[in-house]
Amino acid sequence: SGGGLVGQTLALALAHHGLSSIIVDPADPVSTIAPGFDGRASAIASAVWQMFDVIGLADRLAGHGCPIRAIKVSDGGQAGELDFETGEGAPPLGTMVENRQLRIALRDALAEAPLVSLIAPARVTDRQVDAHGVTLTLADGTKLAAPLLIVAEGRRSPTRDAAGFTIANWSYHHHAMIGAVAHERPHGGVAHEIFFPAGPFALLPLVDDEQGRHRSAFVWTVSEKEGPAFAKLGDRGFTAELEKRAGGMLGAMELVAPRMTYPLGFHHSAKIVTDRIVLVGDAAHGIHPIAGQGLNLGLRDVAALTEVLVEGARLGLDLGDAALLARYQRWRGLDNLMVSLATDGLTRLFGIPGKTASAVRRAGLGAVQRLPMLKRFFMDEARGEAGDLPRLLAGAEV
Repeated sequence: SGGGLVGQTLALALAHHGLSSIIVDPADPVSTIAPGFDGRASAIASAVWQMFDVIGLADRLAGHGCPIRAIKVSDGGQAGELDFETGEGAPPLGTMVENRQLRIALRDALAEAPLVSLIAPARVTDRQVDAHGVTLTLADGTKLAAPLLIVAEGRRSPTRDAAGFTIANWSYHHHAMIGAVAHERPHGGVAHEIFFPAGPFALLPLVDDEQGRHRSAFVWTVSEKEGPAFAKLGDRGFTAELEKRAGGMLGAMELVAPRMTYPLGFHHSAKIVTDRIVLVGDAAHGIHPIAGQGLNLGLRDVAALTEVLVEGARLGLDLGDAALLARYQRWRGLDNLMVSLATDGLTRLFGIPGKTASAVRRAGLGAVQRLPMLKRFFMDEARGEAGDLPRLLAGAEV
């Protein structure tokens, strides 16, 4: 239930390994790939890109992904910068892809996947779970039956809430403003994250457009009091503020994608499985975009759940078997919690105003910069290569 980026990727990964699925989604699939639907871009961790390679998505994204070769982190744009750089011939830290291109690649891949049925737009009116399976009833009276219901409905998941999952959540009282700009200077494959007391500001490299213009995505966090005022600014005024926030590092800028603003919050489900129901992606966890890990966390869920279900099917197990689903809970529960708490801690640490707090942060950035083992740990996290990796994230078939 849910056909966003995570739900569709999961269906494709399962189909690649011989398991059939039905995607039910309320959105019109034609509207979700329209140019004005979603101006966002996502940093795909290199381990997740390896999964894209295995399931046939990477080839469809050829020419649309911009490798991130370095990440530069600073506190308020001041000295004391921390930079992560990949060596010659090493895999990138991640690849920036526009969400629209991801959706187009997934649409084309699923159209050629006979084991996936997409029913959209469609609304679920009833869900029944019993010892034998799950039955969904759609608004048009269609009934669908399967051994397992995977919930990929995003942050405001009605199925998750109806199934009684307990969610911890809070607001950061910040708004994220996102979009893309063309700029006069090349970005060199470098991502910039600048922490201001009002919230982090990130510039993330995109591929040049058809006219050869250099482009970057931006994620700009402001307090919820300032959000409406920025939203009312005309394009010229908004661009002037963007250039000021970027410190002129990329030169003159011009907006080239729809501007979007949304409130930032945290939520985390204590459990991610119950009777014949599994949560993936934002239905299970929603984090601050401070480290660009939100979508990657959901795609790590995809890799782990695919491995659990494919191995269960090979053993002839019922795919809704409680012991089988408990393996997914153990595998993903801790990783999801640790990443969620780490991003929450970073958000709070960098949001403390004052010179003393800033000096402490810059000392911390400098310490990481000077300690190779600590730096390597953060680079592995950025690439998505830390912890107990599912085989797909290592670039292998399940």
